[in-house]
Amino acid sequence: MTTIEQKYKIGTRRFGRVNWIGLYTLYLKEVLRFFNVWIQTILSPIVTFLLFLGVFSLAIGNGRADVLGYEYTIFLVPGLIVMQMMQNSFANTSSSLVISKMQGNIVDLLYPPLSALEVTVAMLCGGITRGLVVGFFSVMVSIIFIHVPIHSLFFILIYGILGSSLLASLGFLAGLWSEKFDNMAAVTNFIIVPLSFLSGTFYSIKNLNIYIETVSSFNPFFYVIDGFRYGFLGVSDGSITTGLIVLISVNIFTWFSCYFLFNKGYKIKS
Repeated sequence: MTTIEQKYKIGTRRFGRVNWIGLYTLYLKEVLRFFNVWIQTILSPIVTFLLFLGVFSLAIGNGRADVLGYEYTIFLVPGLIVMQMMQNSFANTSSSLVISKMQGNIVDLLYPPLSALEVTVAMLCGGITRGLVVGFFSVMVSIIFIHVPIHSLFFILIYGILGSSLLASLGFLAGLWSEKFDNMAAVTNFIIVPLSFLSGTFYSIKNLNIYIETVSSFNPFFYVIDGFRYGFLGVSDGSITTGLIVLISVNIFTWFSCYFLFNKGYKIKS
C-alpha cells in the first residue's frame, strides 16, 4: 500500500467517507487558478472600486447631504467593497465551469474519486475565498484614501462571507446552465448587475418611494450590502437580524441547488 493510500484510509476512518485530500486539492486548484492571473482577478476589481469612488466623489463633491449620518463618500465605500466581493465570487465559480465545459475538461471534475458534494463545496469555497481576498485588499486600499470607521469586525466578516457565498453559488448555477460565454454574459448583465445596483449600494432605500422600498426588501443583495455597511458604520437601512435570517436561508437553498443539479449532471453529462 502506498503512502497516499495509507493517508486516504486514515482520513476515511477518522473523518468518515469524505475524501478530504481530494476536496482540499480541488479547492487549492480553484484558489491558485485566480491567483495565477491576479492582475485580472484581484487588481482589476480594486481599480474598478477606486474608479467608482473617484467618479462619485468628483461628481458629487461636498454638495450632497449626509446619508445615515455620514458623509456620502464614507457611506459609499462599504457598499462598493462588498459589491466587488460579490461580483468576483460569482465570476470565479461561473468562469471555472464554463471554461471547463468549453474546453472539454469538465471530465476532470467527474472522473476523480470525488462526490458531487465534495466538488460543490470545494468550488464554492474557492469562490468565497476570491471574494474575501478582493474585499481584504479593497479595504486596505480604501484606508489610504478615506477614513471609514469600523464598528464590528464580526458583522463585516459574517456578511462578507454570506454575500460571497451567495454569489459563488449563483455563479455555480449559472455556470452549469451556460453553454458559452454569451449565456454567462446574459446572466451577468440582466440579473447580477441590476440586482447589485438596485440593492442600496449608492443610496439609502429609506429615500425611496414606499412601494419601491418594499420591492427592494425582497432583493437578497440589499441585505448583504446593508449588513456589511453596518459592520463599518454601525447604522443600517433594515434589520440586521432579518438580514442574517434571509441570507442564511437563501444560502442553504442555493448551496443545496448547486449540489442537487451537479449530482444530477445537469448540462454536464450527456
